[in-house]
Amino acid sequence: MRTTYALTQPCCAGFDQFLRAYLERERPTRVADLGGGANPLLDPASLHRFQLDYTVLDISQAELDKAPAGYRTLQADLAAPGFRWERPGFDLVFSRMLAEHVPDGARFHGNVWQLLAPGGLALHCFPTLYSLPFVFNRVISDRLSDWLLDRIQPRNRYQYAKFPAYYSWCRGPSAAQLRRFTALGYEIVEYRGLFGHSYFEAIPWLDRLQRRAATRRLQHPQPHRTSYAFVALRKPLPPPAPTSARRFSEHHAELVR
Repeated sequence: MRTTYALTQPCCAGFDQFLRAYLERERPTRVADLGGGANPLLDPASLHRFQLDYTVLDISQAELDKAPAGYRTLQADLAAPGFRWERPGFDLVFSRMLAEHVPDGARFHGNVWQLLAPGGLALHCFPTLYSLPFVFNRVISDRLSDWLLDRIQPRNRYQYAKFPAYYSWCRGPSAAQLRRFTALGYEIVEYRGLFGHSYFEAIPWLDRLQRRAATRRLQHPQPHRTSYAFVALRKPLPPPAPTSARRFSEHHAELVR
């Protein structure tokens, strides 16, 4: 496992690079964009370049209906108890800014496990507690946080809707957080903690202070002070079946006991 720390880039651009590095390295075929809804991360040119069989999976059919033409979409609730996946598994799945919106992180990541083929990878990008903007977003009402976001980072409210945030299992790479994933059976390939955010850009002096603080934190990194994280999790391959010679040897040993 590789644990690293860095300063936050614009989150979309940073995770795009993270994802593309794994696409280059792993060369998956079946890929799912979890929570991609109205805004799939990979454009048609990238799907062609990497030769991907690509599915956009989201809990909301209304969001999927906003997706550009040409994408395969599938409505499914990855936070549902008793979730079952009967189709062939994916080689790689990824989520960007989805994990904070599910109320039960254990259930979500357990359900993602079901989506994966043996040896498959799950990549996630999420904000982390206990960064100040996300603590604030967690404790105030959804109506107030929506109003504040419109003023801090104006957006197309139709295409980029805001959803309730819970931050379950959204932490930096602490020992406790790592144990959560390994307890589900994942191999942690990489865990990258990121310091800093862009929520104070409209207030230059406050943004400068925030950036300086992020630089100092990077010099002495602590998992609970991150603002975002990227994680790569692998579903292990099953152990190899015993060879004929090994099966014969084990059977013979049993007979002579």
